Amino acid sequence: MAGIAPRKTGDRHYRSGVGFVFGLAFTGWVAMLWATSHMDAPFVRLMMPMVSSWTPAQAVMVWIMWSVMMGAMMLPSAVPVISVHRRIAARRADGGASANACFIAAYLLVWGAFSLGAAALQWVLQLATVLSPMLFLTSDKLGAAVLLMAGAFQFSPLKSACLKTCRTPAGFFLTNWASGNIGAFRMGLKHGAICVGCCWALMAILFVLGVMNILAILLVATIVACEKLLPWGDRISRPLGLILIGWGLFQLW
Repeated sequence: MAGIAPRKTGDRHYRSGVGFVFGLAFTGWVAMLWATSHMDAPFVRLMMPMVSSWTPAQAVMVWIMWSVMMGAMMLPSAVPVISVHRRIAARRADGGASANACFIAAYLLVWGAFSLGAAALQWVLQLATVLSPMLFLTSDKLGAAVLLMAGAFQFSPLKSACLKTCRTPAGFFLTNWASGNIGAFRMGLKHGAICVGCCWALMAILFVLGVMNILAILLVATIVACEKLLPWGDRISRPLGLILIGWGLFQLW
């Protein structure tokens, strides 16, 4: 009986950790759904400046919008790696829940940095007057270029390497484990960077489909989850690349 209690306690902590991650993602999705259905709300209007001359408040809100969206899209597909880290940290008595929290925080920090770049790109596109009020590209040629780039990236060695790492979290920790909260934070940064390397091009097609198009966001998030989580997910990368390239060529025609 003495050996059963720790296992039950560990399982409870594991479930609470997974629940926390899904809770964060769910909160992000609720926030996005609310924003897309309340476009006239002052808070939402700050996130969708109609001109390129952004105020500091608008710039911060655009970055927050991207950060919330990236977190909501990416956290569900990151559950396996977060769960494996939590189990290993608990088994090694190496920080446990606090180390896992550091890992998650670092992972989200990387996507926050990506969101800063996405917000800057949005500003550049608005400055060039090629972005609609609903945040999709109005230039067919530029949209085609994004699709062709995203499609070609699906065939790249970087995509394959990053996707393989995302799909094998145990292997990642086998070669990258670092102890304590600081070590967990460093691992979170590294895995977050690998995740960005895997998915950045797919995120770029939101500028074609519409950054505030909730169905487009759901579609891209589903594709990312399928690639990373399904047993055959790695097999869809290249067919998806062909679809994106074909779509881009169609737009050019």
